[in-house]
Amino acid sequence: MHAPEFTPADRRAALDPAARLRQLSEADRDAIRIAQDPKFPRWLEQITATGGCSHPVHLSGSITTWDAATGEILHHYDTRTEPGERLPVRCRNRRATVCAPCSRLHAGDTFHLVRAGLVGGKNIPAAVRNRPRLFVTLTAPSFGPVHRAGELCRPRRDGGTCEHGRPLGCGAVHATNAPDVGQPLCVDCYDFAAHVLWHAYAGKLWDRFVIGVRRQLATAVGLAQSRFRDHACLSFARVAEYQSRAAVHVHAVVRLDGPAGPDDEPPAWGTADRLTEAVRASARRVLVRTPYSPAVGELALRWGVQVDARPLRADGDGPDDDAVAAYVAKYVTKGASETGAGIDHKVTSWEDIDAAPVSEHVRTLMRTSWSLGGLPEYESLHLRNWAHPLGYGATS
Repeated sequence: MHAPEFTPADRRAALDPAARLRQLSEADRDAIRIAQDPKFPRWLEQITATGGCSHPVHLSGSITTWDAATGEILHHYDTRTEPGERLPVRCRNRRATVCAPCSRLHAGDTFHLVRAGLVGGKNIPAAVRNRPRLFVTLTAPSFGPVHRAGELCRPRRDGGTCEHGRPLGCGAVHATNAPDVGQPLCVDCYDFAAHVLWHAYAGKLWDRFVIGVRRQLATAVGLAQSRFRDHACLSFARVAEYQSRAAVHVHAVVRLDGPAGPDDEPPAWGTADRLTEAVRASARRVLVRTPYSPAVGELALRWGVQVDARPLRADGDGPDDDAVAAYVAKYVTKGASETGAGIDHKVTSWEDIDAAPVSEHVRTLMRTSWSLGGLPEYESLHLRNWAHPLGYGATS
């Protein structure tokens, strides 16, 4: 066995610490410098306290607490004593694409809160598991036919073309990740303005849906609508999920309690079947009208025809409570960018939209949101601030 051969440079590096450092990369030398800093233990404490946040907010300043009676200084803190003379705190952004550590924390908190609302815990009695509870999905309406995955896309026996000369059907079977999935069959037929405005008013549509559920329940049992809260209480938790066509579906957990909330049993008429009927009826009937615009007209915005309302039963016959809580927690951390339906930061110009790493369908929706944001009729929506998620969130 031969001993390793050493060059003069190797020998100098072994005997000279400075020479050894010079052989390391700049990043390694910087790590060693930080580790040798007397404030390194405090720096580690800060990293641990922020949970490895990707974009911590750095605070600077001081705070002093005095005794009002004596003027004695009880406590003084100054960030100048911290490493780098600043104090990092979590950004607390719930989007996984922005900060994965903070989004995981947010998802965990959401899971436990939703689960507590379904089965009890967090000061909510376990009796809520026996209350009428639903897992509801509300969809966006159609803004024009798009390519679909997993089956014959758009079969048509008679073929035919639209007024723009493009085929009305598609006989292909697209893979789930095929680039055509979610894209319009005809971009000129697709109502991009209605798509963006539906997103923008989805928050109002949800509010009216909730009011409608209460009204439907009150009407069904002969109560004056103004007296509903004297007899029952509805609780909701909702998230939005972007579909391949870049339109959101809203998923919600709904629970019916007595007038005092989770500590109160619902009235005898408060059943899962009656709650389901009220949800479906409200989803069919509510609408939001947009202000008239010479460019767009007046739109009557509604939920899509597909409404899913599944009871959550304590006997296990139906969706699993933990699975529903996990589903809600999953989508509370996902924005438009994870599905390719937009990006996770605001755009400030046409150039930002042109440079965005999105499909042409999504880019057109972003451009439409930007254009609509310049119309006085929609000024209150601030649609240019919401162009990155395609208008969604403007009234949420």
